[in-house]
Amino acid sequence: MASQITRVALKYHVAGGYLKESDFNVEKLPAPTKDQLKDNQVLIRPLYYSVDPYQRGRISGVKGSYVESYHVGKTITNFLVGKVVVSTSKDFNEGEVVTHNNGRWESEYIVDAKELSKAPLQSGADPRDFVGVLSMPSYTAYYGTVVLGKPKPGETILVSSASGAVGQMVVQLAKARGLTVVAVAGSDDKVDYVKSLGADVAFNYKTCGDYSTAIKKAAPHGIDIYFDNVGGSFLDGALANINPYARIIVCGAITQYNLSSPDQVYGVKNFTNILIKKATVKGFIILDHYNTQEHADFFKEVSKLYKEGKIQYRIDETEGLENAPLALINLYEGKNFGKSVIKAKL
Repeated sequence: MASQITRVALKYHVAGGYLKESDFNVEKLPAPTKDQLKDNQVLIRPLYYSVDPYQRGRISGVKGSYVESYHVGKTITNFLVGKVVVSTSKDFNEGEVVTHNNGRWESEYIVDAKELSKAPLQSGADPRDFVGVLSMPSYTAYYGTVVLGKPKPGETILVSSASGAVGQMVVQLAKARGLTVVAVAGSDDKVDYVKSLGADVAFNYKTCGDYSTAIKKAAPHGIDIYFDNVGGSFLDGALANINPYARIIVCGAITQYNLSSPDQVYGVKNFTNILIKKATVKGFIILDHYNTQEHADFFKEVSKLYKEGKIQYRIDETEGLENAPLALINLYEGKNFGKSVIKAKL
C-alpha cells in the first residue's frame, strides 16, 4: 500500500457558469491502513472513476435536487470500479473487483462493505466496462429508450448528444429494435461515429442552422420518440416535429447546466404542441430504478450484445486522478468524445 493518496475535493460551490480547475483541490493525504479497518469494512483501490453530466448540479450547491450537493472541502463522489486491498468482511476478499455507486475520488479509501457490489466479471466484462458500457449512463439509455419510449418497429427516434455516454447506447438499442434513428452530435467526427453505430441520418447541430428545419429535413415524416439529453432550443425544435402520440424522454438538459444567471434559462416555445399532438413527456432519475427487473434485463441484454461484438461503446479516457477536474470541465465544454472516465495510476 502507498504511503500517500491523491484526493480530489470541491473548493467552492459554483452556482452558474463554466467550471475552472481552481474550483477543486487536488491534495495528497496519508494513505489509509489495514489497522484502521473496523468490522465489515473494506479498503479499496479504485481502478476507474466515472465522470458524468449530472455532477454539475452537485457542484452548484443547490438544495432540494434529486441528489445531494457536494460539500465544500469534502471529496467528490461518483460511480467507480475498484479492487479490494484488505477486507474485514466475509463477503469480500482481497483482489476482488467491486463497484461503488458513491465512490470517492481518492486513490485508496475505507468503506463499509454494505456499500459495495461485486463486479460480475464472469460475464466476460473488463473492469472498465462497469463505468462504461455496463454503467449508469448505459442503463439510463436502456430504461429511457426501451421502458419509457416503448418503441415500435418502423417508428422514428431523434437522439440528441448522440455520441455521448447515453446517446451512443440509445442509437444502438433503438436500431436493434427496428427504428429509424436520427442522431445529432457536435462535430463532424462525432456525426461519422454515430453513423458507424447505425444511425440512419445524423447531423452536426453546430452547423445545421435552424434546428426545427434541420430536424424536419432529417425526419420528414416526423418524430415518434425524442430522447432529450440537451434541453433548450433544440428541445423546441424537436417539439415542432413530433408526431401524434409521440414520447419525449427527458434525460438531461446539458445546455442549461452552466448558465450564469436564471435569466438565461431557455423558455420552451412549442410546449402547446404536446397538447395538440397528444404527446407524453416523461422525466426520470435512473437511480430510482436500480435493483429492479429492468436493471437485470439491461445487464443481460447489453452484456451479451457487447460480448458478441454487436454493440460498440466509445470511451474518452483520462489518466490520473489528479486530472479529474479537467476531465469534468471538458465534459461540460463538449470536448469529450464518448463516455468520460478516469483511469487510476497504479
